[in-house]
Amino acid sequence: MRGAHQDGHPAVTAAPLPPRLLAKIATADDALARIARLPRPLVLTNGVFDLLHRGHVTYLEQARGLGASLVVAVNGDASVRRLGKGGDRPLNPLADRMAVLAALASVDLVVPFDDDTPRDLIVAARPDVLVKGGDYTAETTAGAAETIARGGRFVAIPLVEDRSTTALLARIRGGAGAPC
Repeated sequence: MRGAHQDGHPAVTAAPLPPRLLAKIATADDALARIARLPRPLVLTNGVFDLLHRGHVTYLEQARGLGASLVVAVNGDASVRRLGKGGDRPLNPLADRMAVLAALASVDLVVPFDDDTPRDLIVAARPDVLVKGGDYTAETTAGAAETIARGGRFVAIPLVEDRSTTALLARIRGGAGAPC
């Protein structure tokens, strides 16, 4: 079906997701109940995941190796805009970012969040392992202190060198960004 975006460009309605992918995508309302049914130890990470790249998939595969199941919490579109990543971000809307993540074998469940940080979700989900990229520490990660205080752990996974959305966007836009 075709319509028009606000910018006047034709819009194409996305095809419905296959049931296997839909089964891995939670809503804000059912996320905690679905997380509670996942095998333990439970690993949780979060991020924007706007343009999925090698750094992301390597990170997610390593995160999944830390437990029996991996939950990925994804910033809602308004949350991404508040992060100050640029006026045109996110490039992909939340539903698309969640669908791409759900397609990864390493990911067991994808959940959205609209707050500035996923602290409330993390505290309620009670992960055994909270994971972020190597540019984060327990001190700079929302929910890490609470996770550690109840016996869980925080793990920072080293970043894949020269693989980031910022570098990729710089290259696409013709800037001097790192090779991707």
